[in-house]
Amino acid sequence: MTVYGFIGAGNMAGAIVRGTIAAGTSPSDVLLTSAHESAARLAQATGARHLEAAAELVAASDVVVLAVKPHMVPAALEPLADALASRRPLVLSIAAGLTTERLAEMLPAGTRVVRAMPNMAAAVGQSMTALTAGAAATDADLDAAGALMGTVGRTLVLAERDFSAFTALAGSSPAFVFQFIEALARGGVAAGIPKAQAVEIITQAVLGSALTVQAEAARSTQTGGGRGRTPADLIDAVSSPGGTTVAGLVALERAGFSAAVVDGVAATIDRDRTLGA
Repeated sequence: MTVYGFIGAGNMAGAIVRGTIAAGTSPSDVLLTSAHESAARLAQATGARHLEAAAELVAASDVVVLAVKPHMVPAALEPLADALASRRPLVLSIAAGLTTERLAEMLPAGTRVVRAMPNMAAAVGQSMTALTAGAAATDADLDAAGALMGTVGRTLVLAERDFSAFTALAGSSPAFVFQFIEALARGGVAAGIPKAQAVEIITQAVLGSALTVQAEAARSTQTGGGRGRTPADLIDAVSSPGGTTVAGLVALERAGFSAAVVDGVAATIDRDRTLGA
């Protein structure tokens, strides 16, 4: 069995630990360490093993998951150089903004690095995670990283140059969707529906809409399945001539809805590139 060692035990690490254990990894093959009490609490909650010394964790791990805040990574890695050089584990980083090149500079020469970018939906097993391989990583390393991150949702391999765009499309977009749900709920409240009931209605509608788009996309990738409908096709399917939906859509476009969303994506990408500079 693969032994996973987590350096850091925050919310995202916790989601991954719970996901891989739920998928069949023995809790005894999941090692945890952190600078705070979070690792001990997570170990108690999941059955994973808490180790006080990070070097001991590295020495026993096949995959080391770097799950600390980006600004803490240099300090976390510096005392582990000898252990990493001796054990040679795969290092899987979920530290936002740190490129594989930057990580390689902080690690012993030749260390295999894979960078992963999950999103907050990992907590409910529905993350969209991008993976990219460092210079020394192999296809097998990408597969290993994908197997772990696949326990909390879907994964795809993406060129690292596209990670800023991915941040907008997957990392930040949940906040955009939450804002959309909140705005729809306010509209429902204005029409007389209680807030909690409005949120319940909208959440199911948004979930169903997302699953519909996903199912149509799957049709496009199936051999002989034909072309699935695009989001634009689905909008047309819901919009009867002269009907309620098209009236709402026209009002949204007059208010600049689509342009505002595109601007939000662009602003997120610009900010991510600035932070990573």
